[in-house]
Amino acid sequence: MRVALQTLGCRVNEAEIERWSREFRAAGHQVVPPSENPELVVLNSCAVTQEAVRKSRGLLRRIHREHPAAKLVLSGCYATLSPSAAAALGVDLVVANSEKDRLLERVEQELAVATMPAMAADPDQGSLLLPVNRHRAFVKVQDGCRYRCTFCIVTVARGAERSRPPADVVDEINTLHASGVEEVVLTGVHLGGYGSDLGQGLDQLVRTVLDRTAIPRLRFGSIEPWDLPEAFLELWRSPRLMPHLHLPLQSGCDATLRRMARRCKTRDYRRLVDQARAAIPELNITTDVIVGFPGETDQEWEASLAFIRDCGFGHVHIFPYSPREGTKAAELPGAVPPETQKARALSLREAAMEARRAFQARCVGQRVEVLIEGDLKKAGADEIRSLSGYSPNYLRVGVETFPPPTAGSRIMTVEITGTDPQRDTLLGRSIPAADRRTPPA
Repeated sequence: MRVALQTLGCRVNEAEIERWSREFRAAGHQVVPPSENPELVVLNSCAVTQEAVRKSRGLLRRIHREHPAAKLVLSGCYATLSPSAAAALGVDLVVANSEKDRLLERVEQELAVATMPAMAADPDQGSLLLPVNRHRAFVKVQDGCRYRCTFCIVTVARGAERSRPPADVVDEINTLHASGVEEVVLTGVHLGGYGSDLGQGLDQLVRTVLDRTAIPRLRFGSIEPWDLPEAFLELWRSPRLMPHLHLPLQSGCDATLRRMARRCKTRDYRRLVDQARAAIPELNITTDVIVGFPGETDQEWEASLAFIRDCGFGHVHIFPYSPREGTKAAELPGAVPPETQKARALSLREAAMEARRAFQARCVGQRVEVLIEGDLKKAGADEIRSLSGYSPNYLRVGVETFPPPTAGSRIMTVEITGTDPQRDTLLGRSIPAADRRTPPA
């Protein structure tokens, strides 16, 4: 059967989609793009905001229009929070978050989906298990969250914290590596809470992965700042752990943070940022910020903006607040007008871009290992070829290389020669193996 997999929302959803892709292929199904007439469509939905719910419902309707004969399976947070409403949109099967690990099994049992013989798709044949030209993969190691930030519905949708056994994580990473993946991103709804149900911490999992796999590059998804003890930074003694941390801030004002029920004050957050930068060379710290949270006064906003400017983030994901039914924040007084939210988001975007470009400028002249993920333009065998990829600290790099890289590793030594503000990338040139011991001029 031809199966199309689509997702909205977070990195955890992406990790689940990648795993389903491997499972469907291993079971003998053909995973295809939505444009190639699928017979089954699986949508991993999102419900983190009302806008995400609207997009999930809209995508469901579009799938029906474009593939009226296909069976439709809906999973994810919208499916979990609103199963009746989802089923009313003509979904053939609703799979709640708690059943995601059994999605393929339920599809085959309840939709009577035929499979090919088991030997038709050998799980050890990595080329069958991954999309073409994928060299970075997301691996979900944890689900659920024990905290209750007042703006967040995900804790309701995802339920109690559940951690995967380290052996399962190791096996998945080794399978991915054998399939050509050279970078793995560990993800979870509350990633820093990994192991709360296993009697161990995320640091122990990382050490196990480093010891029992040979994956060249390892990253973290989003980690709440209060989950990182000082000893955690010692993990970066391994060069295989990439120097990038995404630490959600949400606001740079303590009064706003209290209304959000966040567990980290600004002074503690700044102390962690300083410690991390002192311990990890070339560290890139990125964050999330909610603009226009209920009750956010002009004074609170100015304090938040000043704090964010002072932190000098490499990137800021900006989210204008929108009420989410079922959360405490939706009942708070002091709604910020949309025009005020828009103005604040614009000023934050300008400040964030200034900090990002300053961080990019500091990278010029460095030599870094870039994981090549795609071409910027095609070139003949005798021409300079432009490639693109990500530096260890998760900055996009456009790379000029001659001759083109051969088959094998997609990790390339690159000297950063400049920046391209229009494309928001670094620029670099590949360093031939014979020249890699010579420092740049």
